[in-house]
Amino acid sequence: MFQQPASSRVALRSTAEELLDDCPRFRILVIGQSGVGKSTLINKAFGIDQGTAAHFEPGKADIENEVILQQNDRFVFHDSNGFEPAEGVSCDAVKSFITERKKREHVKDQLHAVWLCFRIPIPGHGERLLEDGAETFLKEDTSVLQNIPTIVVFMKYDMLLTHMLMQKEADPEAAAEQYLKKHCYAPIEEFAGGADLSYVAVSSFANPGLDKRRKRLIDLTHKKVTARFKLQIDTPSPVSVVTLMAQRISPQLKIQGSIDVGRQRYWTTLTSGANFVDHTITECLAVIHTDIVCVWNFNDPHQYLYSDEFRGLMANLAGTIDGSIPESRRLSRIDSTRPILTDPPNVLLAPLILPFEAGLGVVQWARQTYHQLPDVHRKFMAYIVDLVHVLEILFSLTANNDGKKLTRGAVSSAFNTYYHSEMRYNIHRRIKGFDYKIPGRDTVLDEIISLVRMSPIDENDISSAFQRIPSESLAKDDGWLTAPSS
Repeated sequence: MFQQPASSRVALRSTAEELLDDCPRFRILVIGQSGVGKSTLINKAFGIDQGTAAHFEPGKADIENEVILQQNDRFVFHDSNGFEPAEGVSCDAVKSFITERKKREHVKDQLHAVWLCFRIPIPGHGERLLEDGAETFLKEDTSVLQNIPTIVVFMKYDMLLTHMLMQKEADPEAAAEQYLKKHCYAPIEEFAGGADLSYVAVSSFANPGLDKRRKRLIDLTHKKVTARFKLQIDTPSPVSVVTLMAQRISPQLKIQGSIDVGRQRYWTTLTSGANFVDHTITECLAVIHTDIVCVWNFNDPHQYLYSDEFRGLMANLAGTIDGSIPESRRLSRIDSTRPILTDPPNVLLAPLILPFEAGLGVVQWARQTYHQLPDVHRKFMAYIVDLVHVLEILFSLTANNDGKKLTRGAVSSAFNTYYHSEMRYNIHRRIKGFDYKIPGRDTVLDEIISLVRMSPIDENDISSAFQRIPSESLAKDDGWLTAPSS
């Protein structure tokens, strides 16, 4: 992680890093028979490749084993292969493990969530919803799950949907939902009595409709984790924040995490600069940058997002808000009426040119202290909003990378897409004209949150730009190429 500049003063400490000190990983127990699809579910939910498969091989699961993967070390999972002795674990072993974890003193060592995974029994296939051990657990032992966010995950939803299509149902999704309620939800509710369980059906296949179901699982998990580990109002718990960090499905949750962390300290009182007394702007931007990038938790082993080059690009972009950094004359904003390119070979010949010189050393305005620069809060507003939106675009561009390392090509593509967008132009115009002198409220914070919640993915010019970016550009890992200075 990026180290903030050394100083004789008390260093500005990242809020995200303080939260991670208390709880560095989201801890989840995944229960289900071998072959039910747990490995694929974990891969998709937490943005990793097939590295989990070995941990789900029959006979190899050890519920006590903490599985931490290098591609995303913000979560740790425990695996239990169902409840049958033949699966290598019994109800008693699962119950004992959960009970022991509940007694742990530190929240980082406790279980934060449990996913109970069951295969959907397809009509006519002679399948059972629950093995005998699972029925016993649900009837007799669900009390052990009290105060642990627990979700029953019904797997292989795509096979149920295919069955409904073959049955020529007028509305296959509605028919599938009715089947789930009758043959999946209701039996488990009957077995489990008054247990606080939630339900969602998912598939391992990737398409927009089925992807929404995995997002629903993540949203539901975060909602239950937040309710269970909540602190005082407007103060996020470390468990809630690390849950947001760990998941790699929902950009909306990443945005919410950025807001939750930012509003605790460094996004507040920007007009007075109370958090930044006697600190240089470079130091102030560094801690804000670390907080936001930390929440988005990309697989970035080379730390491109923490590099001086990338932070210099973001600082230069923020500097355009008042003209202290000139807009690039070489690259104009995207014309949303321009046709989508249809000749990828020609596109690939063009290098990824960034509109500013990379590196913090060239950002003159960032060398002053916070209180030396008039109207500095507008630059900080721009920096925060721009960075969140660049990362949201990057998140969408790399959504199907399955744990691949982040490249400079992907970062440059995301930056250029946002820089040339109509949205960026409108956001900067809104910040320039913003009247923050309203007594009794932190109107700057309110405006930042409002602008951050505007999703660039919904903008037509950005959606069009996505289609013009070939996958080969995202894979490039050349140096940071910038436009010649004027």
